Amino acid sequence: MITHTVAFRLRHSRDSDQEAAFLHEALALAGIPGVRDFQQMRQVGKKAAYDFGFSMRFADQSAYDAYNGHPVHVAFVRDRWVAEVADFIELDYVSIEGRDPA
Repeated sequence: MITHTVAFRLRHSRDSDQEAAFLHEALALAGIPGVRDFQQMRQVGKKAAYDFGFSMRFADQSAYDAYNGHPVHVAFVRDRWVAEVADFIELDYVSIEGRDPA
């Protein structure tokens, strides 16, 4: 299982119509085959410079690769993300299996 996350800050003013439109259009990512557990989150902590986060899960690398090349994802990145995101960090995780938590 791969957990794909991205934390970001938009160029738009907080609670603006442009912010709402960006977040609304991003919901289309949840409909891409292979995307599981899509979440949009608003940052409430004071330790990071990012305002939002997206998180989603994929069964395996093949599903993640298909998402990255899917036309809905490609268009969203090209048409919205590049123009509207001021800064971001992307992190992808897999579980560390069999580790002793002690």
